[in-house]
Amino acid sequence: MQQSLRLSSSAVPPPETATSKPEIFCRIQLNPKTIHAKPPSPPTCKIVINPFKTITIPKTPPPATPPPPSPPSVRPMQPELWKYPSRLNPLQKLAASALDKIEASLVVPMEQNHPLPKPTDPTVQLSGNFAPVKECPVQTGLEVVGEIPSCLRGVYLRNGANPMFKPLAGHHLFDGDGMIHAVSIGSENRVSYSCRYTRTNRLGQEAELGRSVFPKPIGELHGHSGLARLALFMARAEIGLVDATRGMGVANAGVVCFNGRVLAMSEDDLPYHVKINGQGDLETVGRFRFDDQINCPVIAHPKVDPTTGDLHTLSYNVVKKPYLKYFKFDRCGKKTRDVDITLRQPTMIHDFAITQNFVVIPDHQLVFKLSEMIRGGSPVMYDREKTSRFGVLSKDDLTGSGIEWIPVPDCFCFHLWNAWEEIAGDGEDPVIVAIGSCMNPPDSVFNEPDDPTRIELSEIRLNLRTKESTRRVIVPGMNLEAGQINRDLLGRKTRFVYLAIADPWPKCSGIAKVDLENGAVSEFRYGTQRFGGEPFFVPAKNGDEEGEEDDGFLIGFVRDEEREESEFVVVDAATMEQVAVVRLPERVPYGFHGTFVSEEEMKGQV
Repeated sequence: MQQSLRLSSSAVPPPETATSKPEIFCRIQLNPKTIHAKPPSPPTCKIVINPFKTITIPKTPPPATPPPPSPPSVRPMQPELWKYPSRLNPLQKLAASALDKIEASLVVPMEQNHPLPKPTDPTVQLSGNFAPVKECPVQTGLEVVGEIPSCLRGVYLRNGANPMFKPLAGHHLFDGDGMIHAVSIGSENRVSYSCRYTRTNRLGQEAELGRSVFPKPIGELHGHSGLARLALFMARAEIGLVDATRGMGVANAGVVCFNGRVLAMSEDDLPYHVKINGQGDLETVGRFRFDDQINCPVIAHPKVDPTTGDLHTLSYNVVKKPYLKYFKFDRCGKKTRDVDITLRQPTMIHDFAITQNFVVIPDHQLVFKLSEMIRGGSPVMYDREKTSRFGVLSKDDLTGSGIEWIPVPDCFCFHLWNAWEEIAGDGEDPVIVAIGSCMNPPDSVFNEPDDPTRIELSEIRLNLRTKESTRRVIVPGMNLEAGQINRDLLGRKTRFVYLAIADPWPKCSGIAKVDLENGAVSEFRYGTQRFGGEPFFVPAKNGDEEGEEDDGFLIGFVRDEEREESEFVVVDAATMEQVAVVRLPERVPYGFHGTFVSEEEMKGQV
């Protein structure tokens, strides 16, 4: 029987700078039931416990049929099995032990008295290929079928949620710790793969304690048990067991390359700087404050203007005003805009859009209302009385006073793919055209809707003179989410958008190339029991060279659930035909968003 590894909590250290090399000791326990990594082709495989220190495990032959992953248990550890860091004094340890007993005797029974809905049930959310995996060091010499185009020399990075510790109670897909999966592509079809946790401050503290401690915003913070979880966390912070001031985010959603840095982000914290080393491995440098210019969370979907190189982003606050801020950084990383945006109530703003002259900000129906927890509900709620609207802010507006709000009834776009400016009517009406995927019901991601979820690609037109809007479904009857345009044209009129076919929801069975001019759809289907995620478009030409808009390639991960194999696929965006596939040595769970870092960008890393 093949040996597998279960790593103790000391296996993942707190975030370190690239210059420090602390000694990290870990316990290795052999357990045939856990999910393990397949050994690479060399005689030994290196399992990296610390990015700076490795241990060598002898290679053993794989079993004929790997055991399926077991669903995670929500039963908490017993307090006597929990450990306390040596930095605590006896009084702190006594207080920590008392809080642990309160959790076990009061909070956990309170949570177990309420059945969990599917969106927060860990046996559902962490089953199959949504289950977490262990870190994987660089695996080289991967099998390639076909020929990988030369424009793909670089590293494809895809972020996702991968909880290190089993949930104590509810768990939502968005709650897991951030893990980036990397495919490095060199010349002559040389390809390697690795995956690493982004070592957030939250992850580092939980690794020190050996268990989940920080509250999960969506999975746990519901009703009275959620309030109890918050009180328990604040008490632990008060005695010095944890430190929330260094950040509570998971960095699991977006990833962007800007000004020589790869930034992993989620909207609950500042970004984390991740470096790609020369071997295609990933190292977390640390929490990034844009050179101490900001100290607040930013959303997971910043926009890098392909013409100016500026980065635009938003930050929302769920507790105090201003509920929303807009930031702009020039191509050298200097902050040039810091604008307060007036909102009536704290709102979840997951994405936005830019044009050549404007920033387009959705103000939808998903809002934060912490008082709902007192009444037994969730602080993230669907406000049915609210009318969705879009704000159009000039990039030159220094105060936010000139923002124009235009109502767009019955519209909730979790993601916006692009936007641009047009002149409509008799040539006098300036119009903003926004392309997004409209979800109905709006809270489908967070609640279990009675009706089937619909996610329709739509065109939203905002008339800046009349302050009126129209919304038109471009592709009816097909769920289309998680996608890309040719990013060299971001903020300019585009013809094509490439989206995941979100069917059966929340899995994705293929890629749809949509012609925005006529609504025509070209599909690439993965095949029976094969599912993927967001397709990422990489142009075949450099930004300085002219070419057709769809002259490029779509890349992403695919999981064959029947054969239990993961692949990296390359599809020609012009023909929607597969040109290459890479057999991956490890299972790659379904995830969120990605980016491509070219060879030139890798050389320019800070």
